[in-house]
Amino acid sequence: MSLQFRTAVTAIGPDVADLLEGGVLILFADGAPPELAEVSVTHRVVEGPSDEPPAPGATIRVGSVEARLTGIGPLAWGKVRDIGHVVINFNGAETPERPGEITASEVDAATLAGALQPGAEITIGG
Repeated sequence: MSLQFRTAVTAIGPDVADLLEGGVLILFADGAPPELAEVSVTHRVVEGPSDEPPAPGATIRVGSVEARLTGIGPLAWGKVRDIGHVVINFNGAETPERPGEITASEVDAATLAGALQPGAEITIGG
């Protein structure tokens, strides 16, 4: 598996749990404006992101939770590269609803919430 992105969670906003119940995870690099940090998992990039976006079928791992990417919006990877921001929707859709969104296979929301701890790694690759 070729790793395309690896980042470490630095903080979990107070409203993240509500979004996770709907299968939505928002990542924003450290330094996000406070109103965005409230709904985001802030992170510090460890490796990448690669020049090329991952393809559907690539693995996304959030701590111990693993899923497969099912769709990549046309603007999503550019936003990851430019500002460390992306919306990941764990709904299994092949076509993201928004151009800046990545979709992935469904996961259990409670398990995903439990995996999101400061220091946990999020990786995309394969």
